[in-house]
Amino acid sequence: FRPISKLPFISKILENVVAKQLTAALDEHNLYDSFQSGFCGAHSTETALLRVSNGLLTHSDEVDCSVLVLLDLTAAFDTVDHHLLLDRLRDWVGLSGTALEWFSHLSERSFSVIISKFRSSTTSLTHGVPQGSGLGPPLFLLYLLPLQCILSSFKGISYHLYADDIQLYISFKPHEMSKLQLLHSCLDSIKTWMAENFLQLNDDKTEILICAPDKLVPKVRDSLGQLASHTKPSVRNLGVTFDPSLTLDSHVSSLVRSSFFHLRNITKLSPILSRSELEIVLHTFISSRLDYCNSLFTCLSRTSLNRLQVVQNTCAQLLTKSSKHTHVTPLLFQLHWLLVKFRVHFQILVLVFRALHGQAPSYIGDLLSPYTPSRSLRSSDESLLAVEHTRLKTK
Repeated sequence: FRPISKLPFISKILENVVAKQLTAALDEHNLYDSFQSGFCGAHSTETALLRVSNGLLTHSDEVDCSVLVLLDLTAAFDTVDHHLLLDRLRDWVGLSGTALEWFSHLSERSFSVIISKFRSSTTSLTHGVPQGSGLGPPLFLLYLLPLQCILSSFKGISYHLYADDIQLYISFKPHEMSKLQLLHSCLDSIKTWMAENFLQLNDDKTEILICAPDKLVPKVRDSLGQLASHTKPSVRNLGVTFDPSLTLDSHVSSLVRSSFFHLRNITKLSPILSRSELEIVLHTFISSRLDYCNSLFTCLSRTSLNRLQVVQNTCAQLLTKSSKHTHVTPLLFQLHWLLVKFRVHFQILVLVFRALHGQAPSYIGDLLSPYTPSRSLRSSDESLLAVEHTRLKTK
């Protein structure tokens, strides 16, 4: 059960004003964790996954083994301690005086349960930030601020947060299995800090993915000790299925399967829909899925891209009422739809543009390196980017 705060209209306006002022101050002074992508401007699940997948792919190209750990909190927003939250606002954000006192209203809330005509007695809320409020998300992120000190103290372990979803990943050479002990120490420190701050990891949702050559996977699993029971053949990470080889083949299979499920249902509805209505439905249920985190699709094989293209082709044929034998290229041109592979390229270009102009997270900009020619050329002034040479190639 999760109580929802029902605020008067004026209270909602005031809360949104405060939330905008607080968020602006946090952004101006760069107080958020650099690797926290939840509820932050210019951040998204796509930028978070792009950083994580890039790190794993880079180490895979260097023939390293990697272990990805996905952690989730149990009812995270509901267990925030109000006194500790005020301490965060004072010590980490620098609020004081009237501004700090204003946030103390969190401790004076109460709730009751109404079922039909019956209403329970009123009970005080001593923990949690308001659900459904504009202030809830930024206050929760501030509550987690000290966690970054613990995570960053373990050199060799990278991390990324998306609200209450925590990702840890460590890479090592095949002869360095002992480095996995560092992962155990990191998890112990996280659990200790969580307990001290009234937060709890959901062990049932903890998942581990081993990215290593097949012959080394059993050895890596044995080195994980008690964590070995959490290993999975694939994991769903912020809506994208990661597999050990990082090819996203499992994700593509799931995406194609769900897309055709919806297409069959949409086909049944198409006779009663106008063309504009049908296009909206197709974009809502199909195109949005094809475009979700599609910057990750640069690693897809030609076979996987073709499978996604078949989904888009089917959408075009359905919308234009064409037979399945109709040549699709003219239809896509008529609809002004980019091919799937070009939609991927377009998204990458948009992210690069935003990163170069300070409109993307700093961790995306850090992945870009300007091209510096060995000798003076006319192309030196064209603001080119360096392309790293890799060992592995997509098929």
